[in-house]
Amino acid sequence: MNVHNLMEEVVVYRVNKLYEQVKEVNATWLTCDCENCRLDTISYVLNRIHPKYVVSGRGVLHARDVMEDPQVKADIDALGIEGIRIVSTTKRPFHSSPRKECTVQSSENPVFNYPTIQGTILEGSTFEPLTGATVTLKQKGELVEMADMTWANPIHTYQSTKGTYSFWPRATPAKKDGETKKVSFTIDVSCPGYDDITYSFDTTLTAESVVRGELDTTISLKIMDLVMFKSEIKNDMDRMIVAE
Repeated sequence: MNVHNLMEEVVVYRVNKLYEQVKEVNATWLTCDCENCRLDTISYVLNRIHPKYVVSGRGVLHARDVMEDPQVKADIDALGIEGIRIVSTTKRPFHSSPRKECTVQSSENPVFNYPTIQGTILEGSTFEPLTGATVTLKQKGELVEMADMTWANPIHTYQSTKGTYSFWPRATPAKKDGETKKVSFTIDVSCPGYDDITYSFDTTLTAESVVRGELDTTISLKIMDLVMFKSEIKNDMDRMIVAE
């Protein structure tokens, strides 16, 4: 059984149509309409509207009235224009990269697929999420390569994401399907005015026959909250935190 969100098709169609309309009038604020920008805008809209899920042809028929609702279309168009403006002014670092470099590359040989690595940075005196921190994932002292260019390493924490960070390491070659391997990582965190901290952890991987090309949020590794203290605060806590 496949679950499908009908709104994806509608949003993709209407956002692409909006881009063409904006180009036709030569809007001065439109700086780019490449595939990366369009996909960012589509994601922006989908994250702000209610999904319409169906699992059968009957479901599609029942959803038809909703899909043709003028108010739904108007809401999508309004969010679409808003998204186009935002994306045009805040491009991602990988904006000019070819789209194939922004997708996970496949492999015909067995590989170790890595889970997403997620965590939160907290401020030591308030235990509130800390913004402006730089989080770096390393292995044997070297930067870990990410699954594709849409994943940053190092990454910064922001107020909008409540001090969280996430990594998705690139799959690495394995000798055979089913092979297991223990890997060690280090997370370095720095922030102006705060003492640096380092957190080390291990995880065990099992080789698979294919590269996992799509993100699966159920396969993730949650890191303990990391707490940063201001440089002038003296305390007895060990700044090197090593996972048991």
